Amino acid sequence: MKLRHLVLLTYLLILTACTTTIEQGEKPSLRLYVMDCGELTFLDIGAFGIDNSETNVRTLFVPCYLIQHPSGQNLLWDAGLDPALVTTGPQTVDGMTLRYQRSVVDQLADVGLAPSDINLLAISHFHFDHAGAVGLFPDSTLLIQESEYQAAFVDYKSNPVYNYDVYSSLADNEMRIVDGDTDVFGDGSVMVISAPGHTAGHQVLFVDLKNHGPLILSGDLYHFRLSRTDRRVPQFNVDAEQTLASMEKIESLVRFRGVTLWIEHDKALAETLKMAPDFYD
Repeated sequence: MKLRHLVLLTYLLILTACTTTIEQGEKPSLRLYVMDCGELTFLDIGAFGIDNSETNVRTLFVPCYLIQHPSGQNLLWDAGLDPALVTTGPQTVDGMTLRYQRSVVDQLADVGLAPSDINLLAISHFHFDHAGAVGLFPDSTLLIQESEYQAAFVDYKSNPVYNYDVYSSLADNEMRIVDGDTDVFGDGSVMVISAPGHTAGHQVLFVDLKNHGPLILSGDLYHFRLSRTDRRVPQFNVDAEQTLASMEKIESLVRFRGVTLWIEHDKALAETLKMAPDFYD
């Protein structure tokens, strides 16, 4: 418990410093675009630590997010499923059906951007449903935790949760390798927050929007609403204890700042959100 409190105190001090920076000047005007990058439908959700009888939810939304910073830089957070599914149509593998209707490239074009306009690429973690389109962004700088880089790019052969073929092209990208919570643009408006457990270097994204208010994009910290309310840990997480500690860290931030948290895979939530080319600011 002492360690948990120390980690939390350290983090709150970091965030308070960032908040002070924002309040000393005019708050940056960010734009956040939500894009539909596929969906996953499961016959059995037991692997998520949830019994099939506990919820009738079987389909998970797969998002990509574009964050436009007032400096002119563009950040893509998570890259969804493999866009090849748009052409092939739905595919069923191991009791899971994958669907993808419109490529992230076409959705970026709706905003007036091409893949070459994406300056930064930050993936919550390197599972296939978050990294499926990364090969389309060879000019982007990858922002990645040191622990995720080690597990996904160096030791991937001994980590079966990764499919290196999905994202191997990124090995040639410029990389910004970080260790822990990181201020992306240097003004406190967008922060990558370390939240390991689902994978070794799993991270979530904090975005401080002027009109909507502060928001956290959850990555796979949670998959279902029940995962959050009951602190359910999927069987395939690499470290259950780390997962629970990360949940506590993020929930403490939610309480401390009054932050809204979006469970990225929550399809019911996604159906209520504005989709690109509309945006949140």
